[in-house]
Amino acid sequence: MILRARSHGGRETTSPVIPRAMGSMEPNVAALERRVRGCLCDFGFEVSPLKVGWYNAVLQPSFHLQYSEDTLAFIVLSTPSMFDRAFKPFVDKQLLKKINDPVDQCVSYHLSLVKESLPNQRVDIIYDYEILPNRKPKFLAQTAAHVAGAAYYYQRKDVRCDPWGEKKIYGVCIHPRYGGWFAIRGLLIFPDVQVPFLEQVAPVDCVASEEKRIELLEKFNFHWRDWSYRDIIEVKERYSEEQKAYFGAPPAERFKLLEVQGVVQRTGTWRVPCMLLVICATVLHCLVPRP
Repeated sequence: MILRARSHGGRETTSPVIPRAMGSMEPNVAALERRVRGCLCDFGFEVSPLKVGWYNAVLQPSFHLQYSEDTLAFIVLSTPSMFDRAFKPFVDKQLLKKINDPVDQCVSYHLSLVKESLPNQRVDIIYDYEILPNRKPKFLAQTAAHVAGAAYYYQRKDVRCDPWGEKKIYGVCIHPRYGGWFAIRGLLIFPDVQVPFLEQVAPVDCVASEEKRIELLEKFNFHWRDWSYRDIIEVKERYSEEQKAYFGAPPAERFKLLEVQGVVQRTGTWRVPCMLLVICATVLHCLVPRP
């Protein structure tokens, strides 16, 4: 099974992050960060800054991002509230345009708004699901989240007494507030913005005990369909029952869950085949543990 690097993606490896306090940003960079947060945070997204050099430093050259080491980037996460704040309004406004995953379309729409809000800035966007011609991901989402201090990426190497033998064990990111109830959606890169002064912040090690780490990796690798790995810590917010039902429902039921039936009735019967294809495409994303 190939796992997409959503809030997990077991092929990634990272080196320890040295805790340091976040230094004060230069005024123009701080203003840029406020603009990015202003575009996304009200819609249930969370962003954390990083330097490309932090990411490249812990990966093999074949995975490096081709930017200078001081280049500013932001990792973008979706929190549980994104479903109500961004996704449902996106569907209600009939903004679906292509036959692919509606959630991915929603994320793309909101990140494109960030780019449009900064007409004088060059902004490169890489989405978590994008791959290169050689089938490698364009970026390793969990590694980026870890080095940005957004979420701790727990891997097999974090367990001292490995109980799995020859089994393949994938790693997973855990957020200090949301546990596993979040997803890594993309990376915003500002090639013309250099931040040599930016100081790295270590991710919160919220699954600190050996026993809990083994439990987490066991649940994620062998029982991910029951959602239990996401509650490995006490969380402040999790997916609503409606949201869980959406990601776990067969295609026909998603019309009712998202009130798409009303959209179809307002816009005419010609949209029914299109919407059916959209919903059918979405079910493929429930076959792997995402979002």
